[in-house]
Amino acid sequence: MQLTKKVYIRTGLVYCALMFIMYLAISLVNLGIYKIYTGLSQNSKIVDYLFNSKAIAKIPMSVVRVFSLLQFVPLILIVLYIFLVNKDKMKVRFINYPISLSSLVLLIYAPSLLLLAANFVLQLKTMPLFEKGSYSVLFIYSFLQSIFFFSLFFFLLNSVHRKIVLPKYFPSGNINFEKGLFKVSVKFLFIIFYVSVLVLPVFLLIVTYFVSVDAETFHENTILHLLFCFFILFGLVMMRYFINYFSVPLEKLKEGTQEIAEGDYSQHVNVVSPDVFGELADSFNNMTDALELKTKKLITVQDSVVTGMATMVESRDNSTGGHIKRTSDGVRVFVNALKKSPEYSFLTDDFYSALIKAAPMHDLGKIAVLDVILRKAGKFTDEEYNIMKEHSAEGARIVENVLSEVDDDMFKKIAVNVAHYHHEKWDGTGYPEKIAGEAIPLEARIMALADVFDALVSKCCYKESFSFDQAFKIIEDSLGTHFDPKLGKVFLSCREELEKLYTDNAYSS
Repeated sequence: MQLTKKVYIRTGLVYCALMFIMYLAISLVNLGIYKIYTGLSQNSKIVDYLFNSKAIAKIPMSVVRVFSLLQFVPLILIVLYIFLVNKDKMKVRFINYPISLSSLVLLIYAPSLLLLAANFVLQLKTMPLFEKGSYSVLFIYSFLQSIFFFSLFFFLLNSVHRKIVLPKYFPSGNINFEKGLFKVSVKFLFIIFYVSVLVLPVFLLIVTYFVSVDAETFHENTILHLLFCFFILFGLVMMRYFINYFSVPLEKLKEGTQEIAEGDYSQHVNVVSPDVFGELADSFNNMTDALELKTKKLITVQDSVVTGMATMVESRDNSTGGHIKRTSDGVRVFVNALKKSPEYSFLTDDFYSALIKAAPMHDLGKIAVLDVILRKAGKFTDEEYNIMKEHSAEGARIVENVLSEVDDDMFKKIAVNVAHYHHEKWDGTGYPEKIAGEAIPLEARIMALADVFDALVSKCCYKESFSFDQAFKIIEDSLGTHFDPKLGKVFLSCREELEKLYTDNAYSS
């Protein structure tokens, strides 16, 4: 889905609604704490400072009003953040929504904290000791409460943002390198988690004790149990959040590295989050993209070298001009027919890709054959023919050496087998090993059909080309002797495609 201004504004308003609902819920909790405290002590001075505004009783109302009005500034900033945005900054602001909105809400507490701090400093010399203590308790409580609100808002919005919203609009990730992005550190998350789950509840328990002692009515009360239960539950929720926060992206990164170790450089890790894990995932994805690109370049160079060697061999052979390209194209047509055949449904795309890639290497062994034999226009003597037949085994040795550093074992095996066994015959009368039937590797049996077909329909220095009818008749008559009969039937079924290939490209003459 595309990120538009309408989506941006709608998401911001939904997040504001979620924060407002959360604020109402926490306000009800605050009201409950107040009632419990007043139940503990009707005349506690600490309760008066915490909940009855006694701390600001001596501050002029005009000053209080000014600081109260300042609390609306963050609300105005939230409205501006949501509604006033240009296209260039919209993406970054959208990604920053959880931390930005939570931080602006946190600023609502800033004026009251500044007012308390300023009043405390101005009246420090004249304040009684108890009032100083109560003032300090109020300031710490207000500060911890603001952190608590911030952490709740941030964890709520960030959970929704990371799990639902960001993956919808940025499915491929790669959001952590945007200019102006605010990245939340793990250290920061631990600090606010620590304050919210441990420091604030412990502080409230201490205040509970002082309220009870202040009223000289210290006794067992349900507030201790209620507070402990609330923060234990809250701590469990936060702990679950942190477990998912760490374990999910780490598990994805682990799976990604395993895929890379197995040679899949196209692997991407989908962690769409503007934090250290999202940044790590984006760096990981950029690394895999670079590896995949370099691997493709290396494969291209490797293929070019192999094809170049095969072309060099072909340029020495007067009888096989263009044979490499023709047989490679023929194998590709044959492979497409095999893919449609139910009998060969067990063959994988990796097998077919490796076979097509290996096809140009089938005659590489001819590089070791002397020019006087390779370029001979007439019929070979028995001795010359025996030397020529050595090109299969020599080709397998060369291919094995050339591909020794290649990680793809399937491709290496197929390439070696194609070079070594493509002159073997189904009845065992071929060369170099005289193996028969299914003992001949499947890839070599496939290559043999494309190789012989091209030799039949192509003109060379010692013969004219056969017609398509003659060539297909020879192959049909040779099923069960020269060729695998089942494979041969599939090859014959793609006659129309082969004729079109050779005609359109002017292969035959």
